[in-house]
Amino acid sequence: MKFQRLSNINTKRDAWVEINLDAIEHNINELKNFIKPDSKILAVVKADAYGHGSSMITPTLLASGVDYLGVASVDEGLELRNNKFSCPILVLGAAPVWAFDYAAKNDISLSIFLDNHLEAADITYKKTGLKTKAHIKLDTGMNRIGVPKEFAVDYIKKVQSMKSIELQGIFTHLACAEDELKTQRQFQIWDSIISQVKTDNLLLHCFNTAANIAQYKNNDYNMVRLGLAIYGLIPDLPKFVKKIPNLIPSMSLRGRITNIHIANVDEGVSYSHTFVAKKSTLVATIPIGYADGVDRKLSNKICGILKGRKIPQIGNITMDQMMFDITGIDAKEGDVITLLGQDENNFISIDSWAEILNTINYELLCRLKVRLSRVYTR
Repeated sequence: MKFQRLSNINTKRDAWVEINLDAIEHNINELKNFIKPDSKILAVVKADAYGHGSSMITPTLLASGVDYLGVASVDEGLELRNNKFSCPILVLGAAPVWAFDYAAKNDISLSIFLDNHLEAADITYKKTGLKTKAHIKLDTGMNRIGVPKEFAVDYIKKVQSMKSIELQGIFTHLACAEDELKTQRQFQIWDSIISQVKTDNLLLHCFNTAANIAQYKNNDYNMVRLGLAIYGLIPDLPKFVKKIPNLIPSMSLRGRITNIHIANVDEGVSYSHTFVAKKSTLVATIPIGYADGVDRKLSNKICGILKGRKIPQIGNITMDQMMFDITGIDAKEGDVITLLGQDENNFISIDSWAEILNTINYELLCRLKVRLSRVYTR
């Protein structure tokens, strides 16, 4: 079964991202084997669920046992509320003080860590009569946002005394979950703070995807945050990890051939002729380019899959199109080339692109969302 998300951007192009909802369900069930049985699960769906479409995958997440959704901004939370999702939503990033009203009115929880957050909660309570639902963010070593460790205990106790805030949880973010020593130092700071405050009925979350898979020994938590692995990819892990979940990548990228022609010997392909034919070459063009999120630096370095066979991409990737060498393959306009994902017995992972670009798979997933339609399958 396939269905397509409605979007303000409808390009009418033969290029699309395909999301396998069965894979997402499988991945969550697989990850449950790495989580304490009594822990709640927060699924990170920021950046439009890493490009997978947060509103479209949320029903699958909730049906698979997810308790909470994590977003980056109040706007992302409002999108989910506007799509009638009533589950708890936490803004993991910093919300501006003027957005506290919107959060309270729409039952969206905020991360708080500054004194002006407390002032904003008081103002919202006086104006609306609504309490700000909040999780206190602690900085235990990330040095991004959060209450500094030396002020954390006093801040938590102050929040717990306020009538304008409904404190739901306390959390921190691991900077180097792949590094055991650095992670243990953060856990020591976390444990020291948590041991000095009342945590009855609070959600405590310090484990991200990598920490869950690594199964670090720390019992001061009752909720875990899962991001990348939900979508079938593995983050960097510590060296001691031996057991890895059997995950299925949920995203594929495909395009239909719009043109086939022959490049003769010594003829160049695409801008700057970075590929020159050494023999008569059958060239296929698809309507996907760097404006769709495929980095131009991947030019002449990646492959596609056509009818189960890997084919080299040739010439510079342009804004809207790219070319492939399909010599020896019986193909026609309209045939599908897979850039990412499975086609018959061949598979291309976004990790291979990340390695070429010396970046992380997270970044590349998030890029593939500008003009590409989403097709959802089960």
